[in-house]
Amino acid sequence: MAVKLRTPTEKAPYLIWKGSEAWVARDVRTGVASQGETRQEALENLDEAISLHEGEDSESIESWGEEREFLKELGIDPEEVKRARKSSRELPELMQ
Repeated sequence: MAVKLRTPTEKAPYLIWKGSEAWVARDVRTGVASQGETRQEALENLDEAISLHEGEDSESIESWGEEREFLKELGIDPEEVKRARKSSRELPELMQ
């Protein structure tokens, strides 16, 4: 069971909590979420994910094939992401 540790503020517009296996951080404005082994890593990953989401670091991903390759580059199992999207309604809309 995840426990929310803080609520978003103007200065820090994100939620962060310790899940069963990792820290999870979600930006309230964009709905983008990320995770990490530590609280700091989750926040750093969230910052990168928001940059990618907003097109600051690269072009947007337009297909499952492109997303699959990008996830592999990050060391994330694309099939695990696909299964999680199908099985969980708790994921942010962006990841469903």
